[in-house]
Amino acid sequence: MKYDDEPLEPEPEEGAEEEDGEGENKDDELPDPLLADNEDKEDQEQVDRPRKTSKYMTKYERARILGTRALQISMNAPVMVELEGETDPLEIAMKELREKKIPFTIRRHLPDGSYEEWGVDELIVEDSWKRQVGGD
Repeated sequence: MKYDDEPLEPEPEEGAEEEDGEGENKDDELPDPLLADNEDKEDQEQVDRPRKTSKYMTKYERARILGTRALQISMNAPVMVELEGETDPLEIAMKELREKKIPFTIRRHLPDGSYEEWGVDELIVEDSWKRQVGGD
């Protein structure tokens, strides 16, 4: 059953042109994966560029990292440091942060729309937790 609004099948001339165009598109499609590789290279270049933001972890980043990691530990995530009787997830997270063993990446967005990614192990963390926990 055909409806009146249904488009007609293409005439042979139109179909032949489309097939020729598809053949050209196949050749054009080959560079597309190369473009994807170029985008990956741009992401790698972004990491290689000198960073604009501070190498110090902010108190907000620290709070979010400790809270997120403590939640993971409380939900039985593997602990990245040797435990010496610690049972409190927050204390364990603080110990991991002191030893720079937390497997997180911080993404800092810049005003121009780009971003920088810093590993937790790359950032300098202030020793303010020693006063809170009663450390050295």
